[in-house]
Amino acid sequence: MGLKVYKPTSPGRRGMSGSTFEEITKSKPEKSLLLPRKKKAGRNTRGKVTVRHRGGGAKRRLRIIDFKRDKVGVPGRVTAIEYDPNRSANIALIYYADGEKRYILAPLGLSVGDTINSGSEAEIRPGNALPLKLIPSGTLLHNIELEPGKGGQLVRTAGGAAQLMVKEGEYALVRLPSGEMRRIRSDCLATIGQVGNIDHQGIKLGKAGRKRWLGWRPTVRGSAMSPRDHPHGGGEGRTPIGMPGPKTPWGKPAMGYRTRKPKPSDKLIVKRRGK
Repeated sequence: MGLKVYKPTSPGRRGMSGSTFEEITKSKPEKSLLLPRKKKAGRNTRGKVTVRHRGGGAKRRLRIIDFKRDKVGVPGRVTAIEYDPNRSANIALIYYADGEKRYILAPLGLSVGDTINSGSEAEIRPGNALPLKLIPSGTLLHNIELEPGKGGQLVRTAGGAAQLMVKEGEYALVRLPSGEMRRIRSDCLATIGQVGNIDHQGIKLGKAGRKRWLGWRPTVRGSAMSPRDHPHGGGEGRTPIGMPGPKTPWGKPAMGYRTRKPKPSDKLIVKRRGK
């Protein structure tokens, strides 16, 4: 999918860009695969803000995406490539041979009329889902499971692709887009190919209002707040932080402080992301 650049008819238009949607073949979604999406505005069940800077935005409806790919041995035909407002990737509408309809993530190169399949008998083609133990080393993957049968959890964003490096007994070594090397059970399913809509990362919103349409509210600097609202706040005029290192609004160190709790799956990480 390509990008279009707008003419600078106003300051907000200068530098703004957007998708051409040339891959999209159907504008209205499949009604049987829609769910209502209630807005939470970053609040929990008690009404307390637990995620800041969220709220507003255009009204959306959820598309039911098949991340499990459990239609084993049933071929499906791609009937449409659609836009999904809830994710960066496009989605493909599949008509299966038994009459069922499902949405999947649209990989790069998948077009209307193609046939997809899942299971151990599927071919190594974009859009097909197979266990990792049956996929050749070096293949690009997306929508990778962490537990067999749970559904794909890794590599689902636009342009994302992991690479199968080597298979070692019960586990396969996969390099994720972040650079992390992780061992995954070889009986987990993964979908062949790279996620489509690869030009999504090049979109420039151009103006603050377009960010509001996406459901994001403004972010205020801590130094512009009062002392009761932020550790950086207060003082006459512009003042330095006045403490050893910047802090979060809740008083924790904002840089270099580890907050991630250990998980059982940490032992499967061979190489961390980053340098």
